[in-house]
Amino acid sequence: MKKITILYITGILLGSMTACTKDFEEINTNPNVVEKPNPNFLFSRAQLDGLNNNYFFTNILECGGMLQHYATYKEASGVGDKYLSNEVYFSAYFNQIYPTALNETQIVIDAVKDNANDSNKLNIARIWKAYLYHRITDLYGDIPYSEAAKATSSQIFLPKYDTQEFIYKDLLKELDEAATALDAAKPSFGKADFIYDGDVTKWKKFSYSLMLRLGLRLSKVDPALSKTWVTKAIAGGVILNGIDNAIMKYTDGPNDFNRNPVGFDARRQDFTNASYGQKNVEGGKLAKTFIDLLKNTADPRISVYAGVWQGTTQNTDASIQKGFPNGIKTAPTPIEQATYSEPNQSTIFRFDAPLVLLSNAETNLYLAEAAVRGWYTGETDKDLYEKGVKASFLNMGIYGAAYTIADATPYLTVNPYNVAGSTEAKMNQIHTQVYVALFVDEQEIYANWRRTGYPVLVPVNFPGNVTNGTIPRRLKYSTSEYSVNSTNLAEAIKRQGEDSFTTRMWWDK
Repeated sequence: MKKITILYITGILLGSMTACTKDFEEINTNPNVVEKPNPNFLFSRAQLDGLNNNYFFTNILECGGMLQHYATYKEASGVGDKYLSNEVYFSAYFNQIYPTALNETQIVIDAVKDNANDSNKLNIARIWKAYLYHRITDLYGDIPYSEAAKATSSQIFLPKYDTQEFIYKDLLKELDEAATALDAAKPSFGKADFIYDGDVTKWKKFSYSLMLRLGLRLSKVDPALSKTWVTKAIAGGVILNGIDNAIMKYTDGPNDFNRNPVGFDARRQDFTNASYGQKNVEGGKLAKTFIDLLKNTADPRISVYAGVWQGTTQNTDASIQKGFPNGIKTAPTPIEQATYSEPNQSTIFRFDAPLVLLSNAETNLYLAEAAVRGWYTGETDKDLYEKGVKASFLNMGIYGAAYTIADATPYLTVNPYNVAGSTEAKMNQIHTQVYVALFVDEQEIYANWRRTGYPVLVPVNFPGNVTNGTIPRRLKYSTSEYSVNSTNLAEAIKRQGEDSFTTRMWWDK
């Protein structure tokens, strides 16, 4: 009887195993996992995640404080304002960008690269990938690049760090190849693309405009190579009209990731409505350097950018705007705090405000620099400078028609371009405009300031600062990399230099 029972059970098991083998693939498919990624959905997510990455920590507390766009009396959150070291803030961008936006973009590329009909999706994703990587390398220097986001496709879990020189040269190559390969006759992402609605012609202009930005970034380290890429970008066709500006569209919900991170992240963590300027969580205000610059030049953009709380509303009248000094530890009284300017919650800090990634204001100002250098002869540096200013004024209209500044003549009359000035005087004037026109994109302004040195900023020397009273040149690497990817990180530090805020990266040397 025992033998019969054992044989019977064995037969059942063998039969079950046969059945399992027959339906193995179906039974062992996880119903909660998408086996075949949807490129459109992932590209939408990569756009949101790429821009939602720790805006408050990185753009405001770090870059914005160092650039003296923002200030705070508090010490713990005054990392950029006072040149302090806090790993929560300097690690944040690095920690989040790889597992989200970079990984999502790479999955899109892998999903569409073998389908000729998806060539536009492939090349737009390559352009977006270049945009993301240039922002992270500009913060940290040498970073994981060629082996990054390859855990699924190549089982690379500890990617090497590539040199910034290699990364920049490869990004420029990618932008060139992707722009050339775009074909308006083929389909694209359509409405899944929150920036251009899949418009291939506009993506091509964006690619060449980004090439212009990256090409100029090399002007200090390799002027000849810089000129090569700048002239290639101009020949390819950069953004010159507002209709082609790269603008990310947001809505006020239904989920937080649908909201503009400039306003949402900052208002959630510091500039809350509840205190109306009297008791901000991190004590944040617009900096005296920035507000004084706008007031001293009678810049009408001040009313678009700034407001002072009076009761429960913000007064945007230029005459009452007041910036808070950088490097201050003494806390003002709540009543006094309310007298300092904060970002305008009806415009740049609105939850559904559009976000400019790259515009004709920036390209015209960079073309003005190229003209000063003798790399572009199509127009004079004066004309290009004035076009950049006018474009910035008109672009205020993205926050509503009432904010459009239609006439730049009064401003340009009071602040004329210094045609007879030295190259340095012209560079100062051009890049002071970049400092104002690109406000809220603190990462790009920070990179451009390190390259040019303009506008001239007076550093603070707060007690206990970690840079000996000099404005930092980079962010330190994420502390998690020291335990997770220590060997590759050590090689990068050996090559690039000490992992400190004062170590200059490749293009900054």
